[in-house]
Amino acid sequence: MNPVSDTVLDRLERLHSSIVRVIRGKAEIVDALIAALLARGHVLLEDVPGVGKTTLAQALARSLDLEFHRIQFTSDTLPSDIIGISVYRQNREEFEFLPGPLFSNVVLADEINRAAPRTQSALLEAMSEHSVTVEKTRHRLAEPFIVVATQNPVESTGTYPLPESQLDRFLMRLSMGYPGHDEELDLLRTSGAEPQLGQLEPVLNAREVIEMQDLVTEVHISDGLLEYLLEVVEATRSHQALALGVSTRGCLSWQRSSQALALVRGRAFVIPDDLQDTAEAVLAHRLLHADPLVGDGWERSRSERAVIRSILEKIPVPR
Repeated sequence: MNPVSDTVLDRLERLHSSIVRVIRGKAEIVDALIAALLARGHVLLEDVPGVGKTTLAQALARSLDLEFHRIQFTSDTLPSDIIGISVYRQNREEFEFLPGPLFSNVVLADEINRAAPRTQSALLEAMSEHSVTVEKTRHRLAEPFIVVATQNPVESTGTYPLPESQLDRFLMRLSMGYPGHDEELDLLRTSGAEPQLGQLEPVLNAREVIEMQDLVTEVHISDGLLEYLLEVVEATRSHQALALGVSTRGCLSWQRSSQALALVRGRAFVIPDDLQDTAEAVLAHRLLHADPLVGDGWERSRSERAVIRSILEKIPVPR
Protein backbone atom coordinates (compact mmCIF):
# COMPACT_ATOMS: atom_id res chain seq x y z
CA MET A 1 0.00 0.00 0.00
CA ASN A 2 1.82 3.10 -1.26
CA PRO A 3 1.55 6.25 0.87
CA VAL A 4 0.14 9.44 -0.60
CA SER A 5 2.99 11.39 -2.17
CA ASP A 6 4.09 14.77 -0.86
CA THR A 7 3.18 16.28 -4.23
CA VAL A 8 -0.44 15.16 -3.94
CA LEU A 9 -0.63 16.26 -0.31
CA ASP A 10 0.68 19.68 -1.28
CA ARG A 11 -1.90 20.01 -4.07
CA LEU A 12 -4.75 19.07 -1.76
CA GLU A 13 -3.58 21.46 0.94
CA ARG A 14 -3.36 24.32 -1.56
CA LEU A 15 -6.87 23.69 -2.85
CA HIS A 16 -8.39 23.30 0.61
CA SER A 17 -6.63 26.40 1.95
CA SER A 18 -7.80 28.46 -1.01
CA ILE A 19 -11.47 27.59 -0.57
CA VAL A 20 -11.55 27.99 3.22
CA ARG A 21 -10.26 31.54 2.82
CA VAL A 22 -13.80 32.29 1.66
CA ILE A 23 -15.90 29.51 3.23
CA ARG A 24 -15.07 29.74 6.92
CA GLY A 25 -16.04 27.18 9.54
CA LYS A 26 -17.17 24.60 6.97
CA ALA A 27 -14.01 22.52 6.51
CA GLU A 28 -15.97 19.25 6.31
CA ILE A 29 -18.18 20.59 3.50
CA VAL A 30 -15.09 21.83 1.64
CA ASP A 31 -13.45 18.41 1.98
CA ALA A 32 -16.61 16.71 0.69
CA LEU A 33 -16.73 19.02 -2.34
CA ILE A 34 -13.07 18.32 -3.14
CA ALA A 35 -13.72 14.59 -2.71
CA ALA A 36 -16.58 14.79 -5.22
CA LEU A 37 -14.26 16.53 -7.69
CA LEU A 38 -11.63 13.80 -7.29
CA ALA A 39 -14.28 11.07 -7.58
CA ARG A 40 -15.44 12.56 -10.91
CA GLY A 41 -18.88 13.19 -9.44
CA HIS A 42 -21.33 16.07 -9.31
CA VAL A 43 -22.72 17.87 -6.27
CA LEU A 44 -26.15 19.20 -5.34
CA LEU A 45 -25.98 21.96 -2.72
CA GLU A 46 -29.35 22.07 -0.99
CA ASP A 47 -30.01 24.62 1.70
CA VAL A 48 -31.95 27.72 2.66
CA PRO A 49 -31.19 30.89 0.68
CA GLY A 50 -28.25 33.05 1.64
CA VAL A 51 -25.91 30.62 3.40
CA GLY A 52 -23.18 30.54 0.75
CA LYS A 53 -24.07 27.78 -1.71
CA THR A 54 -23.18 29.85 -4.78
CA THR A 55 -20.12 31.29 -3.05
CA LEU A 56 -18.80 27.79 -2.31
CA ALA A 57 -19.13 26.76 -5.96
CA GLN A 58 -17.45 29.98 -7.12
CA ALA A 59 -14.60 29.51 -4.61
CA LEU A 60 -13.91 26.06 -6.07
CA ALA A 61 -13.99 27.41 -9.61
CA ARG A 62 -11.68 30.35 -8.87
CA SER A 63 -9.20 28.01 -7.14
CA LEU A 64 -8.81 25.92 -10.31
CA ASP A 65 -7.21 27.06 -13.55
CA LEU A 66 -10.17 25.69 -15.49
CA GLU A 67 -12.96 27.11 -17.61
CA PHE A 68 -15.98 28.10 -15.52
CA HIS A 69 -19.55 29.00 -16.41
CA ARG A 70 -22.50 29.89 -14.25
CA ILE A 71 -25.99 29.05 -15.52
CA GLN A 72 -28.84 30.86 -13.76
CA PHE A 73 -31.81 28.59 -14.29
CA THR A 74 -35.29 30.01 -14.79
CA SER A 75 -38.59 28.51 -15.88
CA ASP A 76 -37.95 29.54 -19.51
CA THR A 77 -34.39 28.18 -19.76
CA LEU A 78 -34.27 25.82 -22.75
CA PRO A 79 -32.01 22.79 -23.31
CA SER A 80 -30.30 24.64 -26.18
CA ASP A 81 -29.46 27.49 -23.78
CA ILE A 82 -27.12 25.20 -21.86
CA ILE A 83 -26.04 22.64 -24.49
CA GLY A 84 -25.62 24.89 -27.51
CA ILE A 85 -27.07 25.08 -31.01
CA SER A 86 -26.17 24.28 -34.61
CA VAL A 87 -26.13 27.31 -36.92
CA TYR A 88 -26.19 27.05 -40.71
CA ARG A 89 -23.28 28.89 -42.36
CA GLN A 90 -24.45 29.79 -45.81
CA ASN A 91 -20.99 30.69 -47.12
CA ARG A 92 -19.74 27.20 -46.27
CA GLU A 93 -23.08 25.45 -46.85
CA GLU A 94 -22.78 23.52 -43.62
CA PHE A 95 -23.93 23.61 -40.01
CA GLU A 96 -21.58 24.82 -37.28
CA PHE A 97 -22.08 23.78 -33.66
CA LEU A 98 -21.86 26.63 -31.17
CA PRO A 99 -21.26 25.05 -27.74
CA GLY A 100 -23.20 26.33 -24.75
CA PRO A 101 -22.00 27.00 -21.18
CA LEU A 102 -22.16 23.27 -20.40
CA PHE A 103 -18.89 22.88 -22.32
CA SER A 104 -16.81 24.03 -19.36
CA ASN A 105 -14.79 22.28 -16.70
CA VAL A 106 -16.72 23.66 -13.73
CA VAL A 107 -20.41 24.44 -14.23
CA LEU A 108 -22.47 26.18 -11.57
CA ALA A 109 -26.12 25.28 -12.15
CA ASP A 110 -27.77 27.89 -9.94
CA GLU A 111 -31.31 27.14 -8.70
CA ILE A 112 -31.66 24.02 -10.83
CA ASN A 113 -35.15 23.37 -9.48
CA ARG A 114 -36.41 26.49 -11.29
CA ALA A 115 -35.73 24.87 -14.67
CA ALA A 116 -38.45 22.91 -16.45
CA PRO A 117 -38.11 19.09 -16.43
CA ARG A 118 -36.96 18.98 -20.06
CA THR A 119 -34.04 21.30 -19.35
CA GLN A 120 -33.18 19.45 -16.13
CA SER A 121 -33.09 16.17 -18.07
CA ALA A 122 -30.76 17.63 -20.70
CA LEU A 123 -28.33 18.77 -18.01
CA LEU A 124 -28.45 15.53 -16.05
CA GLU A 125 -28.02 13.37 -19.16
CA ALA A 126 -24.88 15.34 -20.03
CA MET A 127 -23.64 14.89 -16.45
CA SER A 128 -24.06 11.13 -16.73
CA GLU A 129 -22.65 10.64 -20.22
CA HIS A 130 -20.03 13.45 -20.21
CA SER A 131 -21.24 14.19 -23.73
CA VAL A 132 -24.22 15.61 -25.62
CA THR A 133 -25.73 14.73 -28.98
CA VAL A 134 -26.86 17.54 -31.28
CA GLU A 135 -28.14 16.87 -34.80
CA LYS A 136 -26.96 13.23 -34.53
CA THR A 137 -23.42 14.39 -33.74
CA ARG A 138 -21.89 13.43 -30.40
CA HIS A 139 -19.86 16.12 -28.65
CA ARG A 140 -17.61 15.23 -25.73
CA LEU A 141 -17.54 17.54 -22.71
CA ALA A 142 -14.39 18.94 -21.18
CA GLU A 143 -12.24 17.01 -18.70
CA PRO A 144 -12.16 17.37 -15.78
CA PHE A 145 -15.88 18.10 -15.56
CA ILE A 146 -17.98 18.83 -12.49
CA VAL A 147 -21.46 20.30 -12.10
CA VAL A 148 -22.24 22.02 -8.81
CA ALA A 149 -26.00 22.61 -8.69
CA THR A 150 -27.89 24.58 -6.06
CA GLN A 151 -31.51 24.50 -4.99
CA ASN A 152 -33.53 26.00 -2.16
CA PRO A 153 -35.70 23.25 -0.61
CA VAL A 154 -38.00 25.71 1.20
CA GLU A 155 -39.24 27.27 -2.05
CA SER A 156 -42.11 25.79 -4.04
CA THR A 157 -43.57 28.56 -6.21
CA GLY A 158 -42.24 28.34 -9.74
CA THR A 159 -40.04 25.30 -9.06
CA TYR A 160 -39.84 21.76 -10.43
CA PRO A 161 -38.47 19.30 -7.85
CA LEU A 162 -35.92 16.85 -9.21
CA PRO A 163 -37.32 13.29 -9.42
CA GLU A 164 -35.47 10.42 -7.77
CA SER A 165 -34.09 9.09 -11.06
CA GLN A 166 -32.40 12.43 -11.70
CA LEU A 167 -31.23 13.02 -8.15
CA ASP A 168 -29.32 9.75 -8.52
CA ARG A 169 -27.04 11.45 -11.06
CA PHE A 170 -25.52 13.54 -8.28
CA LEU A 171 -22.71 11.84 -6.41
CA MET A 172 -23.38 13.91 -3.28
CA ARG A 173 -26.08 16.14 -1.87
CA LEU A 174 -24.60 18.56 0.65
CA SER A 175 -26.20 20.99 3.07
CA MET A 176 -24.07 23.82 4.46
CA GLY A 177 -26.25 25.09 7.27
CA TYR A 178 -25.87 28.47 8.93
CA PRO A 179 -22.35 29.65 9.81
CA GLY A 180 -21.18 29.53 13.39
CA HIS A 181 -21.38 32.62 15.61
CA ASP A 182 -17.70 33.57 15.25
CA GLU A 183 -17.67 32.96 11.49
CA GLU A 184 -20.83 35.02 10.95
CA LEU A 185 -19.45 37.84 13.08
CA ASP A 186 -16.28 37.80 10.99
CA LEU A 187 -18.39 38.03 7.83
CA LEU A 188 -20.14 41.09 9.24
CA ARG A 189 -16.80 42.73 10.01
CA THR A 190 -15.46 42.10 6.49
CA SER A 191 -18.69 42.94 4.60
CA GLY A 192 -19.27 39.36 3.48
CA ALA A 193 -17.18 36.89 1.50
CA GLU A 194 -17.05 38.81 -1.80
CA PRO A 195 -13.75 40.64 -1.09
CA GLN A 196 -11.92 37.36 -0.33
CA LEU A 197 -13.62 35.63 -3.28
CA GLY A 198 -12.36 38.29 -5.66
CA GLN A 199 -8.78 37.79 -4.42
CA LEU A 200 -8.61 34.04 -5.07
CA GLU A 201 -6.06 32.84 -7.62
CA PRO A 202 -5.91 29.40 -9.30
CA VAL A 203 -3.82 26.89 -7.37
CA LEU A 204 -4.29 23.77 -9.57
CA ASN A 205 -4.52 23.17 -13.31
CA ALA A 206 -6.42 20.53 -15.32
CA ARG A 207 -3.51 18.09 -15.51
CA GLU A 208 -2.99 18.13 -11.74
CA VAL A 209 -6.69 17.54 -11.08
CA ILE A 210 -6.88 14.62 -13.53
CA GLU A 211 -3.77 13.03 -12.03
CA MET A 212 -5.39 13.10 -8.58
CA GLN A 213 -8.66 11.75 -9.99
CA ASP A 214 -6.75 8.78 -11.38
CA LEU A 215 -5.41 8.02 -7.89
CA VAL A 216 -8.84 7.54 -6.29
CA THR A 217 -9.33 3.97 -7.52
CA GLU A 218 -5.92 3.05 -6.09
CA VAL A 219 -7.01 3.97 -2.55
CA HIS A 220 -7.33 0.66 -0.69
CA ILE A 221 -10.62 -0.41 0.90
CA SER A 222 -10.59 -3.67 2.85
CA ASP A 223 -13.01 -6.56 2.37
CA GLY A 224 -14.34 -5.94 5.87
CA LEU A 225 -15.30 -2.37 4.98
CA LEU A 226 -16.85 -3.53 1.71
CA GLU A 227 -18.98 -5.98 3.69
CA TYR A 228 -19.99 -3.15 6.05
CA LEU A 229 -20.81 -0.89 3.09
CA LEU A 230 -23.01 -3.54 1.51
CA GLU A 231 -24.75 -4.34 4.81
CA VAL A 232 -25.77 -0.68 5.17
CA VAL A 233 -27.02 -0.53 1.58
CA GLU A 234 -29.01 -3.76 1.97
CA ALA A 235 -30.58 -2.36 5.15
CA THR A 236 -32.03 0.52 3.12
CA ARG A 237 -33.65 -2.00 0.76
CA SER A 238 -35.54 -3.73 3.57
CA HIS A 239 -36.26 -0.68 5.74
CA GLN A 240 -39.94 -0.42 6.64
CA ALA A 241 -40.05 3.33 5.99
CA LEU A 242 -38.72 3.01 2.44
CA ALA A 243 -40.31 1.85 -0.79
CA LEU A 244 -36.93 1.73 -2.54
CA GLY A 245 -33.46 1.57 -1.09
CA VAL A 246 -30.06 2.45 -2.48
CA SER A 247 -29.28 1.07 -5.95
CA THR A 248 -26.10 -0.66 -7.07
CA ARG A 249 -25.00 2.63 -8.61
CA GLY A 250 -25.43 4.26 -5.23
CA CYS A 251 -23.40 1.48 -3.63
CA LEU A 252 -20.51 2.07 -6.05
CA SER A 253 -20.83 5.84 -5.57
CA TRP A 254 -20.46 5.44 -1.81
CA GLN A 255 -17.36 3.31 -2.25
CA ARG A 256 -15.79 5.82 -4.64
CA SER A 257 -16.68 8.76 -2.41
CA SER A 258 -15.08 7.15 0.64
CA GLN A 259 -11.91 6.46 -1.34
CA ALA A 260 -11.81 10.07 -2.54
CA LEU A 261 -12.37 11.44 0.98
CA ALA A 262 -9.58 9.21 2.32
CA LEU A 263 -7.27 10.72 -0.32
CA VAL A 264 -8.37 14.25 0.60
CA ARG A 265 -7.51 13.42 4.20
CA GLY A 266 -4.03 12.27 3.18
CA ARG A 267 -4.46 8.51 3.30
CA ALA A 268 -4.09 5.77 0.69
CA PHE A 269 -6.59 3.55 2.52
CA VAL A 270 -10.19 3.87 3.68
CA ILE A 271 -11.16 3.75 7.36
CA PRO A 272 -14.71 3.47 8.81
CA ASP A 273 -14.86 7.25 9.40
CA ASP A 274 -14.56 7.85 5.64
CA LEU A 275 -17.62 5.70 4.98
CA GLN A 276 -19.66 7.14 7.82
CA ASP A 277 -18.78 10.74 6.96
CA THR A 278 -19.94 10.32 3.36
CA ALA A 279 -22.99 8.13 4.02
CA GLU A 280 -25.66 10.84 4.34
CA ALA A 281 -24.31 12.93 1.48
CA VAL A 282 -24.15 9.98 -0.93
CA LEU A 283 -27.07 7.77 0.13
CA ALA A 284 -29.89 9.92 1.51
CA HIS A 285 -31.06 11.44 -1.78
CA ARG A 286 -31.24 7.99 -3.39
CA LEU A 287 -34.07 6.79 -1.14
CA LEU A 288 -37.79 6.62 -1.91
CA HIS A 289 -40.20 6.89 1.00
CA ALA A 290 -43.01 4.40 1.42
CA ASP A 291 -45.19 7.05 3.11
CA PRO A 292 -46.81 9.28 0.45
CA LEU A 293 -47.46 11.93 3.10
CA VAL A 294 -43.76 12.73 3.40
CA GLY A 295 -43.53 16.04 1.59
CA ASP A 296 -40.92 17.48 -0.74
CA GLY A 297 -38.15 19.92 0.02
CA TRP A 298 -36.77 20.44 3.51
CA GLU A 299 -39.07 17.97 5.29
CA ARG A 300 -38.20 15.16 2.91
CA SER A 301 -34.46 15.88 3.01
CA ARG A 302 -34.43 15.72 6.82
CA SER A 303 -36.39 12.48 6.82
CA GLU A 304 -34.02 10.83 4.31
CA ARG A 305 -30.97 11.79 6.32
CA ALA A 306 -32.60 10.53 9.52
CA VAL A 307 -33.17 7.10 7.95
CA ILE A 308 -29.49 6.81 7.01
CA ARG A 309 -28.39 7.89 10.49
CA SER A 310 -30.69 5.31 12.12
CA ILE A 311 -29.23 2.53 9.97
CA LEU A 312 -25.64 3.57 10.73
CA GLU A 313 -26.41 3.53 14.46
CA LYS A 314 -27.70 -0.07 14.31
CA ILE A 315 -24.99 -1.69 12.21
CA PRO A 316 -21.71 -2.26 14.05
CA VAL A 317 -18.58 -0.78 12.51
CA PRO A 318 -15.89 -3.35 11.63
CA ARG A 319 -12.82 -3.31 13.83
